[in-house]
Amino acid sequence: MAIKDTSETWETLSTSRPFQGAKTAVDSDEVRMPDGSVARRDYQVHPGSVCALALDEDGRVLVIRQYRHPVRHRLWELPAGLLDVPGENPLHAAQRELYEEAHVKAGDWRVLADFFASPGGSDEAIRVFLARDVAEADGERYAEASSEEADMQVEWVAREELVRGILAGELGNPALVTGVLALSAALASEAGLDALRPADAPWRARPYEA
Repeated sequence: MAIKDTSETWETLSTSRPFQGAKTAVDSDEVRMPDGSVARRDYQVHPGSVCALALDEDGRVLVIRQYRHPVRHRLWELPAGLLDVPGENPLHAAQRELYEEAHVKAGDWRVLADFFASPGGSDEAIRVFLARDVAEADGERYAEASSEEADMQVEWVAREELVRGILAGELGNPALVTGVLALSAALASEAGLDALRPADAPWRARPYEA
């Protein structure tokens, strides 16, 4: 038996949208269950996100510290952003976010991990890229920042310290946890980082134009 996720759709009898926000929405579906009963499923409709795990020659990871109001925490995270342009190439979006949030560019990009952020209550899909051969970006640092990004802190942190913080329960951003642990697993594998998927690998959860 192959252990992999598979696409499947149960019969949806009706759909309504009780909330439409600027970037996301909430849908309410009436779904036919396998036993014939009908259940309501309320969930966030999300355009998807990309993250960039930038790794330097010393094994340090670039992280940012940002306030997240829903959880009332200031979290350490990877540079990330929404795929709010329909059909946008996720690599281009990740490169943009790395530049805008940290003023960094990278010469080598790979897909590190794909995952669903909270599949029981949201359709948000996240792709984490590994960015290597990093350097300061050209030109002036991106100056325009939203209110949440205005006091963003940027640091280079040893991967081992991030792993320690994750296992100690001190770091909880899902993309950071997934990306750092996936990086550690890849580094420990016989194939190494060069065996990771190419940056333009297909993404079934969020198809895009190459």
